[in-house]
Amino acid sequence: MNYSVRAWVVAMLVCLVASNVFICDVNAAGECGKTPIRSAAASLSPCLSAAGNARAAVPPSCCSKVGSLIKTAPKCLCAVLLSPLAKQAGIKPGIAITIPKRCNIRNRPAGKKCGRYTLP
Repeated sequence: MNYSVRAWVVAMLVCLVASNVFICDVNAAGECGKTPIRSAAASLSPCLSAAGNARAAVPPSCCSKVGSLIKTAPKCLCAVLLSPLAKQAGIKPGIAITIPKRCNIRNRPAGKKCGRYTLP
């Protein structure tokens, strides 16, 4: 493969990867309505310790935020949970998915799938 063809292939791969990242970010933000997924994730910051440790107490402020999110945009919670941002923050989805139950949120969507996880 000559240099110009190789450069074109590399450029196309970079564009493909960049567009895929953009599309994923847009889809995740769509789950949260007009709120960017980063803002939705930031609003759940009181939940950080409970999202990484199943034995950690869930702060009331976390329960309040999660309860509100479940009521207004339940798909947003899943989008935040599975986002690259959550992974970077050290959130463990298998543990974080238990927060609504640990908060005793009655109207939680128990049994709903969130990626490969199921809400208890």
